[in-house]
Amino acid sequence: MKENARILFIGDSITEWGRNEDPEGMGIGYVRIIHDYLMTKFPSKQLEIINKGIGGNRATDLQDRWEKDVLSLNPDYVSVSIGINDVWRQLDNPDMAQVYPEQFEEILTGLLEKTNAQLIVMEPTVIDEDVHSEGNQKLIPYVEIVRSLAKKFDAILVPTHQDFIEYLKTGTTYKLTTDGVHMNSAGNMLMATSWLKACESLLK
Repeated sequence: MKENARILFIGDSITEWGRNEDPEGMGIGYVRIIHDYLMTKFPSKQLEIINKGIGGNRATDLQDRWEKDVLSLNPDYVSVSIGINDVWRQLDNPDMAQVYPEQFEEILTGLLEKTNAQLIVMEPTVIDEDVHSEGNQKLIPYVEIVRSLAKKFDAILVPTHQDFIEYLKTGTTYKLTTDGVHMNSAGNMLMATSWLKACESLLK
C-alpha cells in the first residue's frame, strides 16, 4: 500500500452503518474494523479512509452520485459493495422500478470503466441466513456479475457472499445479521476479514 493513500468505501446501509453519527465518519460496521486494522497495522503511513455508504442504495443510486462521491475525491483505492437492495426491493417492494441483472451489470461496468483507481469489488452478502432463501437464490446472478467484472477490470474480488454461504453451510445457529440483511458485530467481522484477506497483496 502506498505511503499516502486514500481508500474509499461506497455502498448501501451495510457500508454506511452508523457513519453519520460517528465523528470520524467511519460508523460501526465493517469499514470501522478495516479502518482500525489499517491504522494500527500501518501507523507510519498516511492513510485516509472515507466511508460513502448510504442506506437503501442500489446500483442506480451509485450511478447518480459516482462523480461527486468517488471521482471528485480522487481516491487511490475504491471498494464497492452493492447489490443487496437491488434484489431485496424485488422481494419487499415489487411494484417499484427494479434493477435486474442486465441493468446492474451495465451500470457497474460504466462506473468501473471511468474510475482511475485500484478497484476492490465485494460480492453482495446475503438476504436471510438460509442458503436456500429466495433472496439468496435471486442474488446468484448479481454475485456472478461482480465476479465477472472483477476479472474484466483486474479488480480485487472480495468473496463476501461465498464466505457467508460457507459459514451458513456449517449449520451453526450463531447469527451474523440483525434481520437477515444488516450485520451484527459478527457479520461485520466476517466482512472485514474477508476484505482484509482478499486485499492481502496490497497490505504490505
